[in-house]
Amino acid sequence: MLDYSHNALLVAASLAIAMMAGFSGLSLTRGASALAGTQRKLIVVISAVILGGGIWSMHFVAMLGLQLPILFYYDGLMTLISALTAILMVGFALLILHFRTRTPLTLTLAGAVVGFGIVAMHYIGMLGMELCKPVFAPSGIIIALASAMGLSVLAIWVAYGARTKGNILLGTVCFGLSVFAVHFVAMSGTSFIALDTTGGGGPALSNEVLAMGVTVTAFVICGVFLLNGVSFLEPTAQNAVPSPAVQPEPAPEPAPEPVAAPDITPVPFEKEGRTQFLERTAIAAIRAEGHYTVLYAGDEKLFCPWSISEAETRLGTSHFIRAHRSYLINPAYVTEFRRAKDSGVCFFDGVGSLPKVPVARSRLNEVRDLLGV
Repeated sequence: MLDYSHNALLVAASLAIAMMAGFSGLSLTRGASALAGTQRKLIVVISAVILGGGIWSMHFVAMLGLQLPILFYYDGLMTLISALTAILMVGFALLILHFRTRTPLTLTLAGAVVGFGIVAMHYIGMLGMELCKPVFAPSGIIIALASAMGLSVLAIWVAYGARTKGNILLGTVCFGLSVFAVHFVAMSGTSFIALDTTGGGGPALSNEVLAMGVTVTAFVICGVFLLNGVSFLEPTAQNAVPSPAVQPEPAPEPAPEPVAAPDITPVPFEKEGRTQFLERTAIAAIRAEGHYTVLYAGDEKLFCPWSISEAETRLGTSHFIRAHRSYLINPAYVTEFRRAKDSGVCFFDGVGSLPKVPVARSRLNEVRDLLGV
């Protein structure tokens, strides 16, 4: 068995790269679930490359700091496979997070996928070593896998439990530490023996060539980190305060405009041969029925002489929003929203006559904004 040690400076650099990659990937996906399908897929691809590339870069920066008493290099094919494995596994986890409803199960599954990707990338990369064979202790593999799973699930739960800046920053720390810790936990259970022959299937990569590739990857990650950091730290509109040096002279306050009285016109419906009226606040939704509409209130379905367009015009947007060409909904009665590919569904508890209403693709962002999701 060969004795080995690590260069402390490169160990610190590997941790910094893991942190920058984690922040870049997690902050880049903030708000991605509200985008259309094609844009969301593009964000997922970019984030997967950043996060997966960060995992790979952290590993090989740390490996460049590995000091052995013999010369060794890497098989190019295995090194490439290790990078693609990390990117693919992280991409799969991001697809779960941004194309499925986030539940405790999906968050845990996504974290487990990321953790497995970290471990798989590490051991595939280690198997690419030439002239020096790594020997893995079974206990080391088990501990590394358990550490990766636990820390990655924690990182995903923190970063995606609430998409606030604080959660993303804390999730970044958890992600960076998971990649860093798993590497050195796995290394503590690894021994090395010298070989006289090589068995690689790809071109040989010396430490010098690998260092150039890792440096380029780290440079890209640093650039994305800086770009995301600038936008991430920008104050929100309500918190932005202009510099005293450029503050304009205060303009005279305009005369207050008269406040219009709220429209409380009741909604007509026909029942038992009579025209009756219903307060709009009691209506959960309105559905088009030919040239007329149906009102959903509690367990009742009531016939209304208004068309869907007339109802939308008369009621305005103070209480109702068009979720579909055939539906107006009252957001006050919506108890659950689910994303369904490029559309959505609103659910209504306590409205026995109407369990759910579809949300059209063209109306999706408007409905999500109104519901605050």
